[in-house]
Amino acid sequence: MLTNPKIKKLLTGSAVPLLFLIISAIAVPLSKLSSTYLISEVVTRVTRNSFLVLSLLLPVMAGMGINFGMVMGAMAGQIGLVFITSWGIGGVPGLLIAAAIGTPISILLGYVGGLILNRAKGREMITSMMLGFFMSGIYLFFMLFLCGTIVPINNPTVLLSRGYGVRSTLALPIDGALNKLLILTVGSIRIPLVTAAVIVVLCLFMVWFRRTKMGQDMRAIGQDMSVAAASGIAVERTRILSIIISTILACYGQLIFLQDIGTLNTLNGSDQAALFAAAALLIGGATVNKATIANALFGTGLFHLMFVVMPVAGKNLTGQAQLGQYLQQFVSYGVVTIALIIHAWKRHKDKEIERTAMRQADIAEKT
Repeated sequence: MLTNPKIKKLLTGSAVPLLFLIISAIAVPLSKLSSTYLISEVVTRVTRNSFLVLSLLLPVMAGMGINFGMVMGAMAGQIGLVFITSWGIGGVPGLLIAAAIGTPISILLGYVGGLILNRAKGREMITSMMLGFFMSGIYLFFMLFLCGTIVPINNPTVLLSRGYGVRSTLALPIDGALNKLLILTVGSIRIPLVTAAVIVVLCLFMVWFRRTKMGQDMRAIGQDMSVAAASGIAVERTRILSIIISTILACYGQLIFLQDIGTLNTLNGSDQAALFAAAALLIGGATVNKATIANALFGTGLFHLMFVVMPVAGKNLTGQAQLGQYLQQFVSYGVVTIALIIHAWKRHKDKEIERTAMRQADIAEKT
């Protein structure tokens, strides 16, 4: 048995990534996919999804857990994309205009979300999830009934044949706007350098932000809200700001994601954004109390590696393609539940380890 408290804490803290590394180590050989193909897919998906995952870090730092309400930012970005598609503005200018449209919407939605979450302290994650579902209904009402009636959209390729309401699928004029600017090719692996540079800039921003007064205030609130309030920190205002910034970043992350995909699933394209981002962050070793840039990037790579190999591995193992799809659904939906269960177990084990260490210290002092 391990008796060193530090080693025990390290193992319990790494339980989630270790579990999914083991699953990947089993699934990769079963999938029989080439290493070049897997590396290419992982690189593509990491550059496509990392920005969305990184947008979750600030609310975690502020003690608000996983911000499932980030879907509101994704919806704001999609509204911007509908407008630039209607106007026929493509490329980087179209992407920037979509971001400009989505930003004020994200600020408004983030502010409202922050106000609501301040009234649900201790239950932020489930509240943000319900808030995302509620805003999804309003988003659908906007897309299906307001666009073309109250909202001036006249492009027949965007509207339904009845004259109002946005089509369920749109071909975006910003297809590969960032990815095609500068590409590094290593063998058959293509690395979109501009997209990667944008992610690096966000990581540097996160590092810098943690050192600012606002970042220090968020960290203090995440450690102990009562102590932070007693020291003069504006707790509720700071929590609202963390949600606003997270929502804005989610808006930009959805734009980066969709410019890589090239098409917009108008009605439910944002539904899975928060779930997949949360799953990637948790697989990377993050918890609802602590998350780092390394957790986000490593988790995004590991999550999407599993997402690629699981369906093929299931098909090769059983001969049934449907089972592979079930395994993929397990990865995307079950990982959040498993990670949260392991997190609760980890907290319990950490407390046990701390109590054991304290007892051993007391015994050593007495002897």
